[in-house]
Amino acid sequence: MDPVLSDPVKTHVNAAKITRQSKSNLALAFISLGRERKRDITIFYAFCRVIDDIADSSELSVAEKRVRLEAWRKMLRAAGADEAPLAHDVRSLIDKYSLSTAMLEEIIAGVEMDLSISRYATFEELRVYCYRVASAVGLVSIEIFGYRNPRCKEYALELGLALQMTNIIRDVGKDLRYGRIYLPQEDLARFNYSEAELQDRQYNERFVRLMEFEAGRAREFFSRAAAALPSEDRRAMVPAQIMSSIYRGLLRQMELDKFRVFEKEYRLSKMEKVGQIAAQLLKNI
Repeated sequence: MDPVLSDPVKTHVNAAKITRQSKSNLALAFISLGRERKRDITIFYAFCRVIDDIADSSELSVAEKRVRLEAWRKMLRAAGADEAPLAHDVRSLIDKYSLSTAMLEEIIAGVEMDLSISRYATFEELRVYCYRVASAVGLVSIEIFGYRNPRCKEYALELGLALQMTNIIRDVGKDLRYGRIYLPQEDLARFNYSEAELQDRQYNERFVRLMEFEAGRAREFFSRAAAALPSEDRRAMVPAQIMSSIYRGLLRQMELDKFRVFEKEYRLSKMEKVGQIAAQLLKNI
């Protein structure tokens, strides 16, 4: 992480630079947007990246992280002394699209959960985290994409849950290195797969069944999202549909490989991503 990106006072880099550096699937999805909306979603995405980088920083103490996240909360509502140019840009988005400041604060609350919570007893507890770090991002994004039917909010909520569950499945091994287990404890118990086995990265039939269960949960959210997408807003939601397509492909890749997440880092190739993007663009011409 570039420490300058996480400092709300010192962030004198532009949103486009942050987006380019992130190498995110979301950045690829912006290709379908017009110039103005692309600029605006890039600003919002840069905000998300900056606060996420604060929470993930290995160079800051937990107390320092909380101070910086709180500074961002304050900058969402009012200008501060020597603040980051990005903060001004985000406030401009709030005014332009009548964005809910509370929803942006939900995203901050989501990354803050990683500062104090490393285990989730139930899926309902995990769902709160997924809502904050993914669904809330989607709910803000659709305001920038533009939509007509209020059911788009349901689409964004369900898709966010689907994307985050896919991330959790993919990152099981990586998250262990940070001492985090997002798989609900009740799910481990359901398949008689212990936390000790997970910590030892034991790959066995019970682990595969556990991951199949989580993948089924993700697929259910993808299905609910698809069912909720209003036909009149399909074109406006192409960026979100691109994300859905890429992550469905990633989930399928892991399923076919029996979830070897301890030894592999799953990702789609550039050509596979280009294919998914082209398919969505052609489908919505």
